[in-house]
Amino acid sequence: MSSTDAMTARKTAATRLAIGLAQGIALFLLQKADESKAWPATVPMLYAPLLVCALMVPMIPLAALSAMRRAALIAWTVLATGLTAVLAVHAAWTGAEPQRLGAGPLSPPIFIAAAALLFIAHHLVQPADAARKPLAPYADYFDLAFTNLIRLFLSLAFTGAFWLLLFLAGALFKLIGVQAIQKLIGETAFAFPATGLMFAAAVHMAVQLTEARAGLVRGVRTVGLTLLAWLSPLMVVIAGGFLATLPFTGLAPLWGTKAAASLLLSAAAALIILVNAAYQDGVEPPSTIPRWAARIAGLLLIPIVILAAYALWLRVDQYGLTPDRVFAGAYLVVAIGFTAGYAIAALRPGPWMKTLEPTNLIMAAVSVLLLLALFTPIADPARLSVESQVKRLERGKVAAEKFDFQFLRFDSGRYGRLALERLKAHPDAEVAKRAREAAASTEKRYAASEARPNFKAMAVYPVGKALPKSFIAQDWSKPSGSNCTGAAMQCPALVADVDADGRDEVLLAEGDRLKVFSEGADHTWSLTAIALAGCESYDLETWMKAGPPTLGEPVARRDLILDGRRLPLQPASKDCQASGASAAPPRDGGVNPDKK
Repeated sequence: MSSTDAMTARKTAATRLAIGLAQGIALFLLQKADESKAWPATVPMLYAPLLVCALMVPMIPLAALSAMRRAALIAWTVLATGLTAVLAVHAAWTGAEPQRLGAGPLSPPIFIAAAALLFIAHHLVQPADAARKPLAPYADYFDLAFTNLIRLFLSLAFTGAFWLLLFLAGALFKLIGVQAIQKLIGETAFAFPATGLMFAAAVHMAVQLTEARAGLVRGVRTVGLTLLAWLSPLMVVIAGGFLATLPFTGLAPLWGTKAAASLLLSAAAALIILVNAAYQDGVEPPSTIPRWAARIAGLLLIPIVILAAYALWLRVDQYGLTPDRVFAGAYLVVAIGFTAGYAIAALRPGPWMKTLEPTNLIMAAVSVLLLLALFTPIADPARLSVESQVKRLERGKVAAEKFDFQFLRFDSGRYGRLALERLKAHPDAEVAKRAREAAASTEKRYAASEARPNFKAMAVYPVGKALPKSFIAQDWSKPSGSNCTGAAMQCPALVADVDADGRDEVLLAEGDRLKVFSEGADHTWSLTAIALAGCESYDLETWMKAGPPTLGEPVARRDLILDGRRLPLQPASKDCQASGASAAPPRDGGVNPDKK
């Protein structure tokens, strides 16, 4: 390596480390603003793009710093920042409510969508820049995408190993009474910058390694994809057998699953992946069996995608659009594009399935456009679903008593809330009444089958205690003040007499608080008090394991003492009760810090 190359390599490494450190510091500052509800967390439509861009966009210069021309890299990074910011602003706008600041309005799909959009778009941009023309050879796209996936895996593994070693060091030093390392790694002021710095270092080393051992990387990739390609005959047999059996069973069993479209689209996705595993970069055809399996798979996609489209159309025609069905429709558009291209590739004479190459590139661009549409007002699933469902209500396809007003209030963001405001003035008195009730509600009500906590999976402390039978038998479909509803919820519970009346209460750990439920004379359990863990770091379940709680003095300002820590105990406020807790007052001797 010449001195010029060495200097360039050092500059590239220093730049990557600076980007990683800057990213870590930015994320730390944003996290602290969110935690303390300070600016810019108080402005969701500013905070959201800052957070999503700080998390996602640095990946572009980290990956392409030494591979793209500087002007092209800067232009692409600026464009990517703009696109990501648009997605984030829209997500914050649709989810923003006065009490949801900072990252509150953002849900996981926006981060997944931003990552997918940038990944696909970047692997269309970088090869074209390297080739100095709008379209690069297909092998370049294929090679870069798989190489960067390997680099990402190695970088994440290295960063994970870094943290495992830090945790090990903290545990070892704690054994001899030195807790400084554990305290250090628990500080976000260290964790975020250190993670950003180590991830950037890992990316640089992964890039250097894969460039120096490019042949080895391609060899590993080829072996892995070749092994995967040999699964394509099995998938062809499965898909062919399924289609051949349908004339004898009919479509009724398929529709009876209520998940026909998603299952069929999953089968189509598996066929598409296996065809690409056989084709790889198109330079050299695979052996005979995977080659013919890939051709047959391209044709089998036609009936599978047609069935998926029919299944989705039936559900939409019967029940209207929902966000899940809108996303399924987007997946279907992509599947149709792949199916058309792969079927032509399977039947077209000439080089083996050569049409697959432009198909993949076109559908990558279509996927980027679909992501932009789905996460902006153009085709926002919540907007389309609200319009569809409200139209069904207004046309009388669904009665007011069967209409899901809760979907508008809780599951469709701003679009649903705006629709509720319009429905309040609906000429149908029943529709207007139910719309007003839904708009005023602050807690989602569940059907009885969905609302029960998963008591079998709920950890109960102290060990040996059990939840009271009347508590388990409670009708959890009614507002109760607890968010531990649904089979997925597993809030740990503490059973103890916290008001010294001789009868146990049930304390459910939710976030940074313990919600205290007391049994009334009618054997109905209601939220009567809340014990707050405060601003310090908390681990309520660990504190529960330490043993039964005690009560602090004086009684007039009662604290709950759990594992030696004081948790201020306060009566459930009217706000809590209005949000779903029973408004019944505490029974005699109930939890009441003001009781003498």
